[in-house]
Amino acid sequence: MDNLSINQRAAILSLVMLVVGLLIWEAAIPAQKAAEDLTEYERLMGLGQERAGVPPPSDVLVKAWEQLSDPFYDAGPNDKGIGIQIGYSIYRVLSGYLMAALVAIPLGFLIGMSRVAYKAFNPFIQVLRPISPLAWMPLALFIIQDSEASAIFVIFICSIWPMLINTAFGVAGVRQDWVNVARTHELGSLKTAFTVILPAAAPTIITGMRISIGIAWLVIVAAEMLVGGTGIGYYVWNEWNNLDLTSVIFSILMIGVVGMLLDSAFAVLQRAVAYAE
Repeated sequence: MDNLSINQRAAILSLVMLVVGLLIWEAAIPAQKAAEDLTEYERLMGLGQERAGVPPPSDVLVKAWEQLSDPFYDAGPNDKGIGIQIGYSIYRVLSGYLMAALVAIPLGFLIGMSRVAYKAFNPFIQVLRPISPLAWMPLALFIIQDSEASAIFVIFICSIWPMLINTAFGVAGVRQDWVNVARTHELGSLKTAFTVILPAAAPTIITGMRISIGIAWLVIVAAEMLVGGTGIGYYVWNEWNNLDLTSVIFSILMIGVVGMLLDSAFAVLQRAVAYAE
């Protein structure tokens, strides 16, 4: 064990914790007797009927195999594969997220480079930033009158703030010496922004984008539960209405896996733009 790297030891420990957790979960679910194993009295009492309860991990693994073996089937409006549902959700997330980035990053530059702009925009940011995404949804549905566009708008309005704040913070935190050197070399404002300020502020900007993608993924699940139709949030709600807890748990795990992959992509990007002084 001492010869293993930290990453290898961490991976082994994670695997052990996973196995132990699954075993505890499996053991905690009481076994249900089959109808033919019951006494006549137990059958009269209805004990042979299937009870609703949290399914064991073995049932979830079987469900995962069924769903992932054919993730893109389409058998009608309320019966689509998990791959199609996740695809709809990712499309909505990326649509709203990219629109938020197009607004937040340039505006964050302006706020970070101007104290006047910061003081002017700060009251609006502090009022709008804490508003719950679910509070925006009724207004969006009323004004836009389209569930798809409303979900994208909610992603936009909720993911814009971490990018905006982190961009402003990163730009304002660039060392003044570097900006002064650029002025000494008579670089224009635009060239200074792209060659000096943007590389120095990039790690902070990417951190804001990484936070925002996590928020966007959280929000879309809640939004799709409200607007329905398609998406992983609708899939969870639909399976709950069908009282299929095995599918609910499977979809929850898929939400976590996709969220982890999105975060990992931005973690790689964050390391790639690390700025060395």
